[in-house]
Amino acid sequence: MVATTIDVRDVAKSFGSNPVLKQINLRLPAGQIMGLIGPSGAGKTTLVKAILGMEKVDAGTTTVLGTQMPNRQVMQRIGYMAQSDALYEDLTARENIRFFAELMSVPKPQLAGAIDHVAQVVNLTDALDRRVAAYSGGMKRRLSLAIALVQDPELLILDEPTVGIDPELRQQIWAELYQLKAQGKAVLVTTHVMDEAERCDYLMLIREGIALAQGTPQQLEQDYAVSTIEQVFLKAGRLQDESHSDL
Repeated sequence: MVATTIDVRDVAKSFGSNPVLKQINLRLPAGQIMGLIGPSGAGKTTLVKAILGMEKVDAGTTTVLGTQMPNRQVMQRIGYMAQSDALYEDLTARENIRFFAELMSVPKPQLAGAIDHVAQVVNLTDALDRRVAAYSGGMKRRLSLAIALVQDPELLILDEPTVGIDPELRQQIWAELYQLKAQGKAVLVTTHVMDEAERCDYLMLIREGIALAQGTPQQLEQDYAVSTIEQVFLKAGRLQDESHSDL
């Protein structure tokens, strides 16, 4: 039986009188890449923070690696890349990666090799000893991804990881995600880039805090009788709008 890395049940969250998540259910087995797809403001980041235990939910439960969140020990088994970069600009990239690796208890004998590996994945080897203050926005995103990868996590959660990254490096990053999948790791990615959605094993389409649809890309295209995930999303959104107008 495949282990479940994320189990979200009936999660709801509001900010004031504004509901942001409405009865969300999600299950991510080990060895799969799941995509959370939706426009800005759909609730993707709030759901990610709820999964990590960084955002308290109003109802429902979030369980990660068999433990209800929040839980500090479980966080050491998760690699997380937030939508905004949280980096120490006065330090070099190598010093940033080392700092976060030590926070995540990466064993010292493995540290140098782990830093070299993740720097290679995100194509920062030649800039590792440059201060982050001199980095471009795209380089900072790549460094944030390197930090998320450095502890070889059982679960990797990436919030819009490829924004500002060139197409060639995007291919390289996805190759690394497939490697993690092959090792039995689980990956949760939020994106509004539809060609990335096609690369995921399983998708959840979110709009206005509601899970419009879930399934494999092929299942969703078949269910909605269209040929791309973008068309699935547009059609699911239209059906939601029509159901609202009928109320």
